[in-house]
Amino acid sequence: MASSPRIPHRVVVIGSGFGGLFTTKALRRADVEVTIIDRTTHHLFQPLLYQVATGILSEGEIAPATRDILRHQENARVVLGNVDTIDLAARTVTSTIHDKTTVTEYDSLVVAAGAGQSYFGNDRFADHAPGMKTIDDALELRGRIFGAYEMAELETDPMELDAWLTFVVVGAGPTGVEMAGQIAELSRRTLKGNFRSFDPSTTRVVLLDAAGAVLVTFGDELSTHALHELEGMGVEVQLNAKVVDVDEHGIEVEDPDGSRRRLEARTKIWAAGVAASPLGRQLAEQAGAEVDRSGRVLVERDLTLPGHPEVFVIGDMMGLDGLPGVSPVAIQGAKHVAKQIKRRVKGADDVSQPFRYRDKGSMATISRFRAVASIGNVHLRGFIAWVAWLALHLVYLTAFKNRITALLHWAVSFIGRGRAERTATWQQVVARTRLQRLEETEAAASIGATSRPVDSLRT
Repeated sequence: MASSPRIPHRVVVIGSGFGGLFTTKALRRADVEVTIIDRTTHHLFQPLLYQVATGILSEGEIAPATRDILRHQENARVVLGNVDTIDLAARTVTSTIHDKTTVTEYDSLVVAAGAGQSYFGNDRFADHAPGMKTIDDALELRGRIFGAYEMAELETDPMELDAWLTFVVVGAGPTGVEMAGQIAELSRRTLKGNFRSFDPSTTRVVLLDAAGAVLVTFGDELSTHALHELEGMGVEVQLNAKVVDVDEHGIEVEDPDGSRRRLEARTKIWAAGVAASPLGRQLAEQAGAEVDRSGRVLVERDLTLPGHPEVFVIGDMMGLDGLPGVSPVAIQGAKHVAKQIKRRVKGADDVSQPFRYRDKGSMATISRFRAVASIGNVHLRGFIAWVAWLALHLVYLTAFKNRITALLHWAVSFIGRGRAERTATWQQVVARTRLQRLEETEAAASIGATSRPVDSLRT
């Protein structure tokens, strides 16, 4: 009698970011079948989103197709879908896209669904102050930034003109600093001579933060240097300033003494705070685990979910030793998890090895030729830090073609004044909020349709 074919160990990876993609690639030669599930069809290099938003790079250069990256990996399959449910008891993952639902079984599960923007309980701020976590966010911001200048060209009211030419960035971490620096550079170099009714160099760029310093995690020396560089570029850095309200026309700030003031600004950008994917809380509730205040799952030393050695949580969803949600943590975690899965498939006795993170430092650009870098006890700043940043980001760009085109666009933008990716449409600006309202309307209509028979019976 013929024996039934052996079923390979099934690995399901949720998310195609650094954690998910590097886990999948590290299992290339393993005796497993990998299914990677994500709501998008691309791998996003999130640290460069601000360059898409300010017209330096195109979205394709920082977001190559996941299928193309994995085209030669025969044991990997890509599934498009938004993961709704993880059933730990049944060992299944349920995902949906449009009206199609897919249930995928697993033997090992790697959850690397990343994080979204956090407004600290004030989600209404998102309508007028977009974050910067997705390609859609970056394209919306591009439309808002370049659209503000187009509206300024038409404005005859001096006060309205000032509002269109005021850009407020909330959050003085790396993303906020990089964004503020690029808008300042855009206004003073790239747009020179582009408009007739106003001077783009009169743009006001305000960087706000509730903390008392910029780039807090970089240490006092580099933080102070970054502050002086930003101020030298004309960026107004306002620290110890808490945002208490945001609307279409401006932003309201509370100072340490409790007084409030208003900044009239048509363009607001939110770069403060992150919240882990809601899947983290779903996992924690089923497993009886804990999450931190950002929604990250507090994992075991080997990155497994407490009580479930077959489930790994990595990247921005992982809470361990206060490690930051940055790409090196996700990549190293992915490689660690892949090794653990390989050992289990081979039947190794010790399959619970602790994760050890090797800190490779932090970097942030301020503008062209200006950056700061903290690598162990070595602190770099200025041009040498900028070159180090350039080299590191070229290495991390996934596809060879992306490295070449990114380098060409950087040359155009940083050596010259041009920015090749300034195309923006009104649809990019309004699509997010219009879709949200449409979904809310459809949901309300669905609830109303469901409740009508009950109401008719009551009457």
